[in-house]
Amino acid sequence: MSCKIYMDHAATTEMLPQVRDKMEPYLMGEFANASTAYDMGARSRKAIEQARADIAGVIDALPEEIYFTSGGSESDNWAIKNIAGAKKKEGRHIITSKIEHHAVLRSCQYLEQLGYEVTYLDVDDYGLIRPEDLSRHIREDTTLITIMAANNEIGTMEPIGEIGAIARKKGIVFHTDAVQVVGQVPLSVSRLPVDLLSASAHKFHGPKGVGFLYVKSDQDLPSFIHGGSQERGKRAGTENVAGIVGMAEALKLAAAEMRMGRTRLIRLRNYFCERVMHEIRGVRLNGHPYRRLPGNVNFSIEGVEATALLVLLEEQGVCASAGSACNTGETRLSHVITAIRVPERFAAGSVRFTMGRETTRDDVDATIRALRESVALLRGGSNPV
Repeated sequence: MSCKIYMDHAATTEMLPQVRDKMEPYLMGEFANASTAYDMGARSRKAIEQARADIAGVIDALPEEIYFTSGGSESDNWAIKNIAGAKKKEGRHIITSKIEHHAVLRSCQYLEQLGYEVTYLDVDDYGLIRPEDLSRHIREDTTLITIMAANNEIGTMEPIGEIGAIARKKGIVFHTDAVQVVGQVPLSVSRLPVDLLSASAHKFHGPKGVGFLYVKSDQDLPSFIHGGSQERGKRAGTENVAGIVGMAEALKLAAAEMRMGRTRLIRLRNYFCERVMHEIRGVRLNGHPYRRLPGNVNFSIEGVEATALLVLLEEQGVCASAGSACNTGETRLSHVITAIRVPERFAAGSVRFTMGRETTRDDVDATIRALRESVALLRGGSNPV
């Protein structure tokens, strides 16, 4: 059955018609390579630079601090591997957390194979990093700290201001994966002590396959893809002009709607949480109760298995997930659920619902009805209340 109610906006979002319209000229008539010298190529180059300026304006960066990539995973890989490589003479110790996106965790694991040491910080039961714990693990040879701005599974927002301040005081480069935050929550890199920041367009109603990496102007980030002189010689490859233009338009629209949209989503999120916790017994809310992404709800439900629950929900037209979309098909328990110490009787029943700009209260009500019925069925037809 197709999705009548889409509750998986953390996985991806629908591209807006305004974004498609902005992209269309660069898919057809204005198709020139932006690296060519003739007029049509120059127009593509101008469109890219305008998009760069527009994105920089939204996050309070300088245009030259924005580098275009294929998405969040590439941005994470570029930041972590290349900063580590550039700083290896100063030290080979990296600090991250146990609940990072796999683009971060596997980049760190790759570096461990090259002789780097990585400290994986524990989090509290809400998924929060303790700044004092971070401070305790900093060493003389620590050269990079990479902590996400908000967790993609449980929605907890990390204290990146405090973390960045610690890093800056110690002269350590700080990178944050902000894929779930950019376009959802107000963010100013001129006010935050962040050196590098990753983002992805498809999380804020832009096209797939395009993202950006913010690099503070005083950071010398080595090239990641070698070849041509694109992205000021830092990232070779013919530019995805249409995708870049679409990403900038999507981010501008998200910024314009953010204040009202965020308030609406928080109200929906709280309503969803309160009803489910009241109407279905044996439910645990994962993540921080209020220091969380506006539209994120993650429950662990006693006595059910998440995969079976998602199948039943889809049969009723509700599309949700069991965690990160990047790990769909894996049968082992989410590393995030493990890290926040969800009790064994709840852990296997962990499901994520993430709402977006088109989600209505009627959608939430229908989702709760479907959830009640599905849980009752999986519990042998007993009353779930």
